[in-house]
Formats: sequence, C-alpha cells, structure tokens
Amino acid sequence: MRLPPALSLCLLLAHPGLADQLTLKNGDRLSGAILKNDGANLTMKSDLAGVVTIAWAAITAVSAAGPLHVGLKNGKTVVGAVSTRADSGELEIATKDAGVVTAGKDSITFMRTNEEQAAYERFHHPRLIDLWAGFLDLGYATSQGNAKTSNFTFSGNASRTTSNDKIAMHYTSLFSRSNASGKNLTTANAKRGGIAYDRNFSPRWFAFGSADLESDEFQSLDLRFAPAGGIGGHLVKNEKTAFDLQAGFDLDRELFSTGLHRTSGEVLLSQELSQKIAKSTSLHEKLGFFSSITDGGNYRINFDTSSVTAIKKWLGWQFTASDRFLSNPVSGRKKNDVILTTGLRITFAK
Repeated sequence: MRLPPALSLCLLLAHPGLADQLTLKNGDRLSGAILKNDGANLTMKSDLAGVVTIAWAAITAVSAAGPLHVGLKNGKTVVGAVSTRADSGELEIATKDAGVVTAGKDSITFMRTNEEQAAYERFHHPRLIDLWAGFLDLGYATSQGNAKTSNFTFSGNASRTTSNDKIAMHYTSLFSRSNASGKNLTTANAKRGGIAYDRNFSPRWFAFGSADLESDEFQSLDLRFAPAGGIGGHLVKNEKTAFDLQAGFDLDRELFSTGLHRTSGEVLLSQELSQKIAKSTSLHEKLGFFSSITDGGNYRINFDTSSVTAIKKWLGWQFTASDRFLSNPVSGRKKNDVILTTGLRITFAK
C-alpha cells in the first residue's frame, strides 16, 4: 500500500532513530542535526527546512545522540548524548566518564558539536599562527615605443583577530620609471608600512599601540618612524559594518635626505570603516589626523581607502587610494602625495 505524501512526511519527522529530535511547545517536531545552542537560540540543520534557528525557550524536549558539548551555569562542561526526561523536563547528558549528568533546562549556557567546539576553542584560545587573514594586491603597467615606462605597485595586509585582541600589519609600495627624456629616470618611489596591536578591555572599548614607517624619494623623506598609543571604541560592529574611533598620542621622527632631522610629539585622532556594500563588493577606509604639540600649527593627514569586488573566494579586483599630506614639507616639495592603484587581489586565511 502506498502512503499519502502527508502521512509519509509525518512518519519521517516522528521516527526517533533517524536523527536528532526537537519537540516544540506547540507540539511540532523537527529532526536533523543539532549544530549549536548559545543559551538563547538553538541552531539545527533540519532534514527538510535546512538550517533553522529556534528560541531555546520554545523547545520542550531534546533527543540527540551527540556527542554534544554542554555548558552548565556552574562553569562545568560535559560531553555526551542529550535527552529530556518526560517526567521533569530536565536534560540528561550521558557522559563516558561521569555517567548520566542531570541539569535543568535553564542551567544550560551552550551546546556545541565537536566541530563547533573546535571552532570556538580556536577563536577564543588560538595559537599565534592561527586565525590570520589578509590579502596581496599586485599591479603593473608598461608602455613601449617613443617612450618606455613601467609602473609597479604592491600592497599587502595581514591581520589576526580573536575575541580578546587584534594584530594587524600593512605594506604598500609604488615604483615607476620612464625614459621619455632619453634617459632612464625614476619617477616615483614610495614605501609605507606598519604594525598595530589592539587589546579589548570591554566589548566596546580597546587600547592600542602601533608603529608606522614610511619613505618617499620625491618628498626627500628617507624615513618617518611614528610609534603611537591610545584608546579606541567599536562604535558599530556587525556582520556588514565595522566602525572604530581612536584617540591618543604619537612621536613623529623624520629623517630627510636634505640633512633635516626633526622630532615632534603629536595628538592623533583616527577613524576606520569596513563596509560590505554588496554581496561581492566591500569597502575599507581609514583616516588619521596628527597634530603636532611641540611644533604648533603643523600637522599630518593619512588617508587610505580601497574597494574590492570578489571574482572568486580567493581572488578579486581592487581599487586603492593612499594619500599622505604634510603641512611642512622640506623646501621645494609639495605637501601632498597620492598613490592610486588597481589590479588583482589575492586573499588568504588560516
């Protein structure tokens, strides 16, 4: 006898041996694989509806062969199969070492599969080599004929973000050569890089330390070394948008090829924005203002922005603008230097 489709569906959902089972307050039952529970919501990959999220308070019974890592309010974590007692509604976790552990539904702080637990541990207690992500940007242009020119740009960025801190490194270089005058001449040669460390002391606030280095042949700048420190705040932080503000102090040490060496203390204010503006396109922008407190009236402005459109998961096309403004350049040099690049972006993550 062939069963009606609706009856077949009911039998599939009701069969206790097929998968993990959830019973809801309204009497509905779901089967599938429990992925995680954060104490407020439970996520399951169901047989028919895909990945669904259900309020923990709306669930009256759980049956999972596990093993699941179950966190309790007393700070303990137990691992095993999970089931709900019909008489009391309490959860029973059948562990290998401690036997059956009984816990009230309200005392559960989390539930995770082995895979989810490993991911949690990796994020909250990572090794130094874990969680690195970043990109490499490459650009090259050339002309041949009456004039021969070549232009090469390279940028790199790497960061490691955990629940407690963040390490970030960046580097950008531009080199250009031309023989339009009949002689081989370098027409651009600039390098910019740095490293920063942020340490969270609350979900919204963090302390930071950084060091930036820079050289620019056509600004007669052999080296700028600027260590800095201060505090910052995560004003916006969600899946699509991150917006931070920072304030602090830095020391600006400048060595020019003209023989001029100068050092000044500066107050710094900066903001940083990351925005996912479309499914495959994202924008990153950072603006920093540095006002001298030892050489009154002089200041620096750093501005960097880039947009990238993903072609594949590891490959994209980027456009980047990097601007450095110096209010008191050496004699005969302009105040502003801009680098514009476009080309391929190769992303990586570990």
